[in-house]
Amino acid sequence: MDIIISNSSNTPIYEQIKEQIKNKIISNELKTGELLPSIRTLARDLRISVITTKNAYEELEREGYVETIPAKGTYVSNKNIELIREEQLQKVEHLIDTAVSVAKISNISKQEIQDMVDIIYGED
Repeated sequence: MDIIISNSSNTPIYEQIKEQIKNKIISNELKTGELLPSIRTLARDLRISVITTKNAYEELEREGYVETIPAKGTYVSNKNIELIREEQLQKVEHLIDTAVSVAKISNISKQEIQDMVDIIYGED
């Protein structure tokens, strides 16, 4: 599994792992029922502590993205994809709300925001 760790990031390593696995699940790169690497294997591959990897997997399990079956491994949960999508929509809505508030204070027009979104989204 391709996971990139940034030692210069302010984000803890376990959080970087968790977010990257979560993104792979949300984008369907990791499919429901798919076996994740063992905690030890992932730790060895990333050259990090087993405890760090364990923390990432525990967080993912707590949030419902994975399920651990003792003596078998950790699998992508069959969590409702619509629920995951709704969570992501709520995050985007919150970020847009913040951006619009800043834009209004700064006299940035709706069209300027739309132009920025088009550029960032890759639609020129």
